[in-house]
Amino acid sequence: MKVHNKLGNGFQEFIYQRCLAIEMEKVGLNFGREVEQKIYYDGVEVGKRRVDFVVEDQLILELKAFVDLEDAHLAQAKNYVVAFDFPCGLLINFGAASLQYKRVFNSKYNLADKQSSKP
Repeated sequence: MKVHNKLGNGFQEFIYQRCLAIEMEKVGLNFGREVEQKIYYDGVEVGKRRVDFVVEDQLILELKAFVDLEDAHLAQAKNYVVAFDFPCGLLINFGAASLQYKRVFNSKYNLADKQSSKP
């Protein structure tokens, strides 16, 4: 919220990504930025994808800078959570007038895991 409050909306995603990295460093969070993961189909590597952040080796964080979140953005964040085998992730949209965010879950993990893994 601090990044959105300071910058508002209207910048490109990479600007918000850089600012969020600064804020996470300030509070001492361990994170990886633009973390790459191989994607497999039936055991065969079919490509690679990058998630914006992996935070504390526990949370996928995907950023957007659109006027409004769309189903495709949510699907992308869910796919990253599954591909990286994390219980949950967070999709944040800095492009709207008010900050938008959605929690996403990996269906591989049960509801008890979802409750215990709140970001």
